[in-house]
Amino acid sequence: MGNIGKWEPAEPGVTRKILQPGTSLMMMEVHFEPGAEGYEHSHPHEQLSYCLKGSFEFRIDGEVTLLKAGESIVIPSGARHGVKALEASALLDAFTPLREDLIKR
Repeated sequence: MGNIGKWEPAEPGVTRKILQPGTSLMMMEVHFEPGAEGYEHSHPHEQLSYCLKGSFEFRIDGEVTLLKAGESIVIPSGARHGVKALEASALLDAFTPLREDLIKR
């Protein structure tokens, strides 16, 4: 698992660190520069996102939700979603099952 525990670039202005996964659950810390976006996408995994600092505008299946430090949001399996940082911000994302597409073995 070559990228576990190492910071890597994602989208422009976004870096992430995949934390040691379990057998069916994983977490990843994601840092955003002001205005940076996590592009809209979908995946079959259920996701929970916890805002560590800053604030975000989440879009989930066309619905916009504001999220600030100390708050969390659920992204259902298969939902189209994206996020924009409204300031320098960070998320802790949890996924089940494992995001094999993100874990490089």
